[in-house]
Amino acid sequence: MTHLASKSALLGTVALSLLAVPAHAAPADVLPKPDLTGVQNVLRTALKQGAPGAMARIDDHGSVTRAAAGVADRKSKRPISNADRFRIGSVTKTFSAVVLMQLADEGRLKLDASVDHYLPGLLPDRKIAVRQVLGHRSGLYDYTNDMFAKAVPGFEEVRTKVFSYRQLVDRSLRHARTNAPGAAYSYSNTNFVVAGLLIEKLTGHSVRTEYQNRIIKPLKLRDTFYVHPDRKIPGRHARGYLTPDRAGAPLVDATEQTVSWAQSAGAVISSTRDLNTFLSALLGGRLMSSAQLKQMEHMVRVDSTQAYGLGLRRRTLSCGVSVYGHTGAVQGYYTYAFATKDGRRSLAALANASNNGRVLTTMLGTLESAFCGKKTKNVRRPAPTAHAREDIAPGAARD
Repeated sequence: MTHLASKSALLGTVALSLLAVPAHAAPADVLPKPDLTGVQNVLRTALKQGAPGAMARIDDHGSVTRAAAGVADRKSKRPISNADRFRIGSVTKTFSAVVLMQLADEGRLKLDASVDHYLPGLLPDRKIAVRQVLGHRSGLYDYTNDMFAKAVPGFEEVRTKVFSYRQLVDRSLRHARTNAPGAAYSYSNTNFVVAGLLIEKLTGHSVRTEYQNRIIKPLKLRDTFYVHPDRKIPGRHARGYLTPDRAGAPLVDATEQTVSWAQSAGAVISSTRDLNTFLSALLGGRLMSSAQLKQMEHMVRVDSTQAYGLGLRRRTLSCGVSVYGHTGAVQGYYTYAFATKDGRRSLAALANASNNGRVLTTMLGTLESAFCGKKTKNVRRPAPTAHAREDIAPGAARD
Protein backbone atom coordinates (compact mmCIF):
# COMPACT_ATOMS: atom_id res chain seq x y z
CA MET A 1 0.00 0.00 0.00
CA THR A 2 1.37 3.39 -0.95
CA HIS A 3 0.96 6.49 1.18
CA LEU A 4 2.39 8.89 -1.40
CA ALA A 5 0.06 11.80 -2.01
CA SER A 6 -0.96 12.59 -5.59
CA LYS A 7 1.19 15.69 -5.91
CA SER A 8 3.68 16.62 -8.61
CA ALA A 9 6.93 14.70 -8.93
CA LEU A 10 9.64 15.28 -6.38
CA LEU A 11 12.42 17.81 -6.82
CA GLY A 12 14.47 17.42 -9.97
CA THR A 13 18.21 17.76 -10.38
CA VAL A 14 18.48 20.61 -12.83
CA ALA A 15 19.08 24.02 -11.30
CA LEU A 16 22.22 25.67 -10.04
CA SER A 17 21.19 28.78 -8.10
CA LEU A 18 20.00 28.46 -4.49
CA LEU A 19 16.70 29.79 -3.16
CA ALA A 20 15.74 30.86 0.37
CA VAL A 21 13.40 28.36 2.04
CA PRO A 22 11.09 28.80 5.01
CA ALA A 23 11.67 27.08 8.33
CA HIS A 24 8.73 26.19 10.56
CA ALA A 25 6.36 27.66 7.94
CA ALA A 26 8.05 31.04 8.30
CA PRO A 27 8.33 33.55 5.42
CA ALA A 28 10.59 32.45 2.57
CA ASP A 29 13.25 35.04 3.33
CA VAL A 30 13.93 33.74 6.88
CA LEU A 31 16.51 31.14 5.89
CA PRO A 32 19.72 32.57 4.45
CA LYS A 33 21.04 31.20 1.19
CA PRO A 34 23.20 28.10 1.60
CA ASP A 35 26.91 28.78 1.70
CA LEU A 36 28.38 26.55 -0.99
CA THR A 37 31.91 27.76 -0.29
CA GLY A 38 31.42 26.81 3.35
CA VAL A 39 30.26 23.33 2.34
CA GLN A 40 33.29 22.90 0.08
CA ASN A 41 35.61 24.00 2.89
CA VAL A 42 34.05 21.42 5.23
CA LEU A 43 34.63 18.67 2.68
CA ARG A 44 38.26 19.70 2.15
CA THR A 45 38.83 19.75 5.91
CA ALA A 46 37.42 16.22 6.20
CA LEU A 47 39.99 15.09 3.64
CA LYS A 48 42.82 16.64 5.64
CA GLN A 49 41.56 14.74 8.69
CA GLY A 50 41.70 11.36 6.98
CA ALA A 51 38.58 10.88 4.85
CA PRO A 52 39.47 9.66 1.33
CA GLY A 53 36.43 11.49 -0.06
CA ALA A 54 33.46 13.61 0.95
CA MET A 55 30.43 15.04 -0.82
CA ALA A 56 27.19 16.91 -0.22
CA ARG A 57 24.01 17.78 -2.06
CA ILE A 58 21.53 20.53 -1.23
CA ASP A 59 18.00 20.45 -2.64
CA ASP A 60 16.34 23.81 -2.13
CA HIS A 61 12.74 24.12 -3.32
CA GLY A 62 13.57 22.95 -6.82
CA SER A 63 17.20 24.01 -7.03
CA VAL A 64 20.09 21.61 -6.63
CA THR A 65 23.69 22.25 -5.64
CA ARG A 66 26.38 19.58 -5.37
CA ALA A 67 29.88 19.58 -3.96
CA ALA A 68 32.51 16.84 -3.77
CA ALA A 69 36.19 16.43 -2.87
CA GLY A 70 38.57 13.51 -2.82
CA VAL A 71 38.19 9.98 -4.12
CA ALA A 72 35.58 7.24 -4.12
CA ASP A 73 38.24 4.55 -4.48
CA ARG A 74 41.75 4.84 -3.06
CA LYS A 75 43.16 2.32 -5.55
CA SER A 76 41.73 3.66 -8.79
CA LYS A 77 41.75 7.29 -7.55
CA ARG A 78 38.35 7.83 -9.15
CA PRO A 79 36.91 11.12 -7.85
CA ILE A 80 33.93 10.81 -5.54
CA SER A 81 30.65 12.08 -6.97
CA ASN A 82 27.09 12.65 -5.81
CA ALA A 83 26.19 9.99 -8.36
CA ASP A 84 27.85 7.43 -6.07
CA ARG A 85 25.81 5.16 -3.84
CA PHE A 86 26.89 4.42 -0.27
CA ARG A 87 25.82 2.73 2.96
CA ILE A 88 23.65 5.11 4.99
CA GLY A 89 23.95 3.40 8.39
CA SER A 90 21.42 4.59 10.96
CA VAL A 91 19.50 6.76 8.50
CA THR A 92 17.92 3.35 7.85
CA LYS A 93 16.09 3.82 11.15
CA THR A 94 13.97 6.56 9.63
CA PHE A 95 12.94 4.18 6.82
CA SER A 96 11.91 1.58 9.40
CA ALA A 97 9.99 4.14 11.42
CA VAL A 98 8.11 5.34 8.33
CA VAL A 99 6.90 1.80 7.59
CA LEU A 100 5.62 1.38 11.14
CA MET A 101 3.92 4.79 11.10
CA GLN A 102 2.17 3.77 7.89
CA LEU A 103 1.02 0.57 9.61
CA ALA A 104 -0.34 2.74 12.41
CA ASP A 105 -2.25 4.74 9.80
CA GLU A 106 -3.72 1.48 8.54
CA GLY A 107 -4.89 0.51 12.01
CA ARG A 108 -2.52 -2.46 12.16
CA LEU A 109 -0.29 -1.00 14.89
CA LYS A 110 -0.84 1.06 18.02
CA LEU A 111 2.14 3.11 19.15
CA ASP A 112 1.28 2.83 22.81
CA ALA A 113 0.64 -0.91 22.71
CA SER A 114 3.16 -3.25 24.26
CA VAL A 115 5.70 -4.83 21.93
CA ASP A 116 4.69 -8.06 23.67
CA HIS A 117 1.20 -7.71 22.19
CA TYR A 118 2.65 -8.16 18.71
CA LEU A 119 5.76 -10.24 19.50
CA PRO A 120 4.82 -12.34 22.56
CA GLY A 121 7.76 -13.36 24.72
CA LEU A 122 10.42 -11.48 22.73
CA LEU A 123 11.24 -8.95 25.45
CA PRO A 124 11.46 -9.47 29.23
CA ASP A 125 9.25 -6.52 30.12
CA ARG A 126 5.68 -6.30 28.85
CA LYS A 127 5.67 -2.59 29.67
CA ILE A 128 7.95 -1.76 26.72
CA ALA A 129 5.75 0.02 24.19
CA VAL A 130 6.25 0.42 20.45
CA ARG A 131 6.57 4.18 20.92
CA GLN A 132 9.44 3.67 23.39
CA VAL A 133 11.27 1.40 20.94
CA LEU A 134 11.02 3.96 18.13
CA GLY A 135 12.13 6.77 20.45
CA HIS A 136 15.08 4.93 22.05
CA ARG A 137 13.38 4.96 25.44
CA SER A 138 12.89 1.22 25.88
CA GLY A 139 15.98 0.71 28.04
CA LEU A 140 17.18 -2.16 25.83
CA TYR A 141 20.97 -2.47 25.89
CA ASP A 142 22.77 -1.79 22.62
CA TYR A 143 24.47 -5.05 21.63
CA THR A 144 26.90 -3.20 19.34
CA ASN A 145 28.69 -1.81 22.41
CA ASP A 146 30.29 -5.21 22.87
CA MET A 147 30.37 -6.21 19.22
CA PHE A 148 32.54 -3.24 18.21
CA ALA A 149 34.49 -2.53 21.38
CA LYS A 150 37.50 -2.86 19.05
CA ALA A 151 36.80 -1.40 15.63
CA VAL A 152 38.65 -3.62 13.16
CA PRO A 153 38.59 -6.99 14.99
CA GLY A 154 34.91 -6.49 15.76
CA PHE A 155 34.13 -5.68 12.15
CA GLU A 156 36.13 -8.57 10.71
CA GLU A 157 34.31 -10.92 13.08
CA VAL A 158 30.90 -10.01 11.65
CA ARG A 159 31.44 -8.65 8.14
CA THR A 160 30.41 -11.92 6.41
CA LYS A 161 28.05 -13.30 9.07
CA VAL A 162 24.30 -13.53 8.73
CA PHE A 163 22.30 -13.04 11.91
CA SER A 164 18.63 -13.48 12.62
CA TYR A 165 16.83 -10.61 14.30
CA ARG A 166 16.28 -12.74 17.38
CA GLN A 167 19.97 -13.55 17.64
CA LEU A 168 20.69 -9.83 17.81
CA VAL A 169 17.97 -9.23 20.39
CA ASP A 170 19.37 -12.12 22.45
CA ARG A 171 22.77 -10.40 22.48
CA SER A 172 21.12 -7.35 23.98
CA LEU A 173 19.19 -9.32 26.59
CA ARG A 174 22.38 -10.79 28.02
CA HIS A 175 22.85 -7.38 29.63
CA ALA A 176 20.85 -5.45 32.16
CA ARG A 177 18.63 -2.78 30.72
CA THR A 178 19.90 0.80 30.79
CA ASN A 179 16.71 2.21 32.31
CA ALA A 180 13.06 1.43 32.97
CA PRO A 181 10.74 1.67 29.95
CA GLY A 182 10.06 5.30 29.11
CA ALA A 183 12.37 6.67 31.81
CA ALA A 184 15.11 8.10 29.62
CA TYR A 185 16.51 8.38 26.10
CA SER A 186 19.29 5.86 25.50
CA TYR A 187 20.31 5.22 21.90
CA SER A 188 20.32 1.51 21.03
CA ASN A 189 20.42 -0.37 17.75
CA THR A 190 18.43 -3.10 19.49
CA ASN A 191 15.34 -0.89 19.29
CA PHE A 192 15.34 -0.90 15.52
CA VAL A 193 16.06 -4.59 15.30
CA VAL A 194 12.80 -4.94 17.23
CA ALA A 195 11.26 -2.53 14.70
CA GLY A 196 12.31 -4.88 11.90
CA LEU A 197 10.67 -7.81 13.67
CA LEU A 198 7.49 -5.77 14.07
CA ILE A 199 7.42 -4.90 10.38
CA GLU A 200 7.81 -8.51 9.32
CA LYS A 201 5.28 -9.83 11.85
CA LEU A 202 2.59 -7.28 11.02
CA THR A 203 2.95 -7.44 7.23
CA GLY A 204 4.03 -11.02 6.64
CA HIS A 205 6.68 -9.63 4.30
CA SER A 206 10.40 -8.98 4.56
CA VAL A 207 11.71 -5.58 5.53
CA ARG A 208 13.16 -5.35 2.03
CA THR A 209 9.72 -5.81 0.45
CA GLU A 210 8.11 -3.22 2.72
CA TYR A 211 10.83 -0.63 2.06
CA GLN A 212 10.45 -1.28 -1.64
CA ASN A 213 6.66 -1.13 -1.83
CA ARG A 214 6.04 1.69 0.63
CA ILE A 215 8.98 4.05 0.08
CA ILE A 216 11.39 3.18 -2.73
CA LYS A 217 8.88 2.56 -5.56
CA PRO A 218 6.42 5.37 -4.73
CA LEU A 219 9.24 7.92 -4.47
CA LYS A 220 11.10 6.49 -7.49
CA LEU A 221 14.33 6.19 -5.53
CA ARG A 222 16.66 4.80 -8.16
CA ASP A 223 19.72 4.44 -5.92
CA THR A 224 18.15 2.99 -2.77
CA PHE A 225 18.44 -0.70 -1.96
CA TYR A 226 18.21 -3.18 0.88
CA VAL A 227 20.43 -6.03 -0.32
CA HIS A 228 20.96 -7.91 2.97
CA PRO A 229 22.50 -10.45 3.20
CA ASP A 230 24.33 -9.72 -0.06
CA ARG A 231 27.67 -7.99 0.52
CA LYS A 232 28.07 -5.76 -2.53
CA ILE A 233 26.73 -2.29 -3.27
CA PRO A 234 25.08 -2.46 -6.72
CA GLY A 235 26.15 -0.06 -9.44
CA ARG A 236 28.42 2.94 -9.11
CA HIS A 237 29.39 3.52 -5.49
CA ALA A 238 31.91 5.02 -3.13
CA ARG A 239 34.10 2.54 -1.31
CA GLY A 240 34.10 2.88 2.47
CA TYR A 241 37.20 3.00 4.68
CA LEU A 242 37.33 2.10 8.36
CA THR A 243 39.95 3.81 10.51
CA PRO A 244 41.67 1.35 12.89
CA ASP A 245 41.90 2.14 16.60
CA ARG A 246 45.72 2.06 16.43
CA ALA A 247 47.09 5.40 15.26
CA GLY A 248 48.94 5.18 11.95
CA ALA A 249 47.51 1.80 10.96
CA PRO A 250 46.32 1.61 7.34
CA LEU A 251 42.67 2.18 6.53
CA VAL A 252 40.55 -0.95 6.10
CA ASP A 253 38.35 -1.22 3.02
CA ALA A 254 34.98 -2.08 4.61
CA THR A 255 32.83 -1.71 1.50
CA GLU A 256 31.78 -5.34 1.17
CA GLN A 257 29.87 -6.66 4.16
CA THR A 258 26.48 -8.19 4.93
CA VAL A 259 25.60 -5.50 7.49
CA SER A 260 23.59 -8.34 9.01
CA TRP A 261 24.57 -7.10 12.44
CA ALA A 262 22.38 -4.02 11.78
CA GLN A 263 19.68 -4.92 9.23
CA SER A 264 16.60 -2.71 9.86
CA ALA A 265 18.77 -0.53 12.11
CA GLY A 266 21.41 0.30 9.50
CA ALA A 267 21.68 -1.73 6.27
CA VAL A 268 20.11 0.49 3.59
CA ILE A 269 22.15 1.75 0.62
CA SER A 270 21.28 5.08 -1.01
CA SER A 271 22.61 8.30 -2.57
CA THR A 272 22.53 11.98 -1.67
CA ARG A 273 19.79 12.53 -4.27
CA ASP A 274 17.55 9.80 -2.90
CA LEU A 275 18.06 10.80 0.73
CA ASN A 276 16.99 14.37 -0.02
CA THR A 277 14.00 13.09 -1.97
CA PHE A 278 13.02 10.82 0.92
CA LEU A 279 13.30 13.49 3.61
CA SER A 280 11.49 16.08 1.52
CA ALA A 281 8.61 13.66 0.99
CA LEU A 282 8.53 12.62 4.64
CA LEU A 283 8.59 16.10 6.15
CA GLY A 284 6.32 17.41 3.42
CA GLY A 285 3.63 14.99 4.60
CA ARG A 286 3.67 12.70 1.58
CA LEU A 287 4.43 9.38 3.31
CA MET A 288 1.85 9.28 6.12
CA SER A 289 -1.07 11.15 7.58
CA SER A 290 -0.49 14.48 9.28
CA ALA A 291 -1.50 12.88 12.58
CA GLN A 292 1.18 10.21 12.35
CA LEU A 293 3.81 12.70 11.16
CA LYS A 294 3.02 14.79 14.21
CA GLN A 295 3.61 11.72 16.39
CA MET A 296 6.92 11.09 14.64
CA GLU A 297 8.00 14.70 15.21
CA HIS A 298 7.09 14.74 18.92
CA MET A 299 10.56 15.12 20.38
CA VAL A 300 12.25 14.19 23.65
CA ARG A 301 15.28 16.31 24.47
CA VAL A 302 18.65 14.58 24.17
CA ASP A 303 20.96 17.52 24.93
CA SER A 304 21.24 21.26 24.34
CA THR A 305 21.20 20.95 20.55
CA GLN A 306 19.41 17.66 19.85
CA ALA A 307 16.06 15.96 20.42
CA TYR A 308 14.69 12.63 19.22
CA GLY A 309 11.20 11.72 18.06
CA LEU A 310 10.23 8.39 16.51
CA GLY A 311 13.11 7.40 14.24
CA LEU A 312 13.71 11.09 13.59
CA ARG A 313 16.28 13.45 15.08
CA ARG A 314 16.07 17.23 15.44
CA ARG A 315 19.19 19.38 15.51
CA THR A 316 19.23 23.05 16.42
CA LEU A 317 22.02 24.84 14.60
CA SER A 318 24.09 27.85 15.66
CA CYS A 319 21.76 30.25 13.82
CA GLY A 320 18.72 28.91 15.68
CA VAL A 321 17.31 26.93 12.73
CA SER A 322 16.09 23.43 13.58
CA VAL A 323 16.51 20.66 11.04
CA TYR A 324 15.09 17.14 11.02
CA GLY A 325 16.56 13.87 9.84
CA HIS A 326 19.14 11.36 10.98
CA THR A 327 22.83 10.66 11.02
CA GLY A 328 24.43 7.36 10.13
CA ALA A 329 27.71 5.60 10.82
CA VAL A 330 28.46 2.22 9.36
CA GLN A 331 31.95 0.87 8.80
CA GLY A 332 33.46 3.05 6.09
CA TYR A 333 30.77 5.72 5.91
CA TYR A 334 29.51 8.78 7.82
CA THR A 335 26.19 10.25 6.66
CA TYR A 336 24.25 13.39 7.56
CA ALA A 337 20.72 13.66 6.12
CA PHE A 338 18.56 16.56 7.34
CA ALA A 339 15.88 18.95 6.09
CA THR A 340 13.82 21.88 7.25
CA LYS A 341 10.57 20.96 8.96
CA ASP A 342 8.59 21.59 5.77
CA GLY A 343 11.08 19.53 3.74
CA ARG A 344 11.71 22.32 1.24
CA ARG A 345 15.45 22.53 1.88
CA SER A 346 17.39 19.32 2.44
CA LEU A 347 21.01 18.31 2.75
CA ALA A 348 22.64 14.91 2.43
CA ALA A 349 26.38 14.65 3.06
CA LEU A 350 28.77 11.71 3.08
CA ALA A 351 32.39 11.03 4.04
CA ASN A 352 33.69 7.60 3.10
CA ALA A 353 35.40 7.17 6.46
CA SER A 354 34.40 5.92 9.90
CA ASN A 355 35.81 5.54 13.41
CA ASN A 356 37.31 9.00 12.94
CA GLY A 357 35.77 11.44 15.39
CA ARG A 358 37.39 14.49 13.83
CA VAL A 359 35.81 13.76 10.45
CA LEU A 360 32.43 13.10 12.07
CA THR A 361 32.50 16.44 13.88
CA THR A 362 33.73 18.30 10.80
CA MET A 363 30.93 16.93 8.60
CA LEU A 364 28.40 18.47 10.98
CA GLY A 365 29.57 21.74 9.46
CA THR A 366 27.77 20.88 6.22
CA LEU A 367 24.48 21.45 8.07
CA GLU A 368 25.66 24.83 9.32
CA SER A 369 26.63 25.97 5.83
CA ALA A 370 23.54 24.51 4.16
CA PHE A 371 20.96 25.96 6.54
CA CYS A 372 22.66 28.92 8.27
CA GLY A 373 24.50 30.35 5.27
CA LYS A 374 27.63 32.47 5.38
CA LYS A 375 28.92 33.65 8.73
CA THR A 376 29.54 37.38 9.04
CA LYS A 377 31.99 36.65 11.82
CA ASN A 378 33.61 33.61 13.33
CA VAL A 379 31.03 31.47 15.07
CA ARG A 380 32.08 28.28 16.78
CA ARG A 381 30.38 25.29 15.23
CA PRO A 382 28.56 23.18 17.82
CA ALA A 383 30.50 19.97 18.45
CA PRO A 384 28.72 16.72 19.33
CA THR A 385 27.90 16.66 23.03
CA ALA A 386 28.45 13.70 25.32
CA HIS A 387 25.03 12.35 24.38
CA ALA A 388 25.78 12.67 20.67
CA ARG A 389 29.04 10.82 21.06
CA GLU A 390 27.22 7.97 22.77
CA ASP A 391 25.48 7.37 19.45
CA ILE A 392 28.76 6.43 17.79
CA ALA A 393 30.43 3.17 18.74
CA PRO A 394 33.97 2.54 17.48
CA GLY A 395 33.60 1.34 13.90
CA ALA A 396 29.88 0.76 14.30
CA ALA A 397 26.70 2.07 12.72
CA ARG A 398 25.45 4.04 15.62
CA ASP A 399 23.94 7.28 14.37
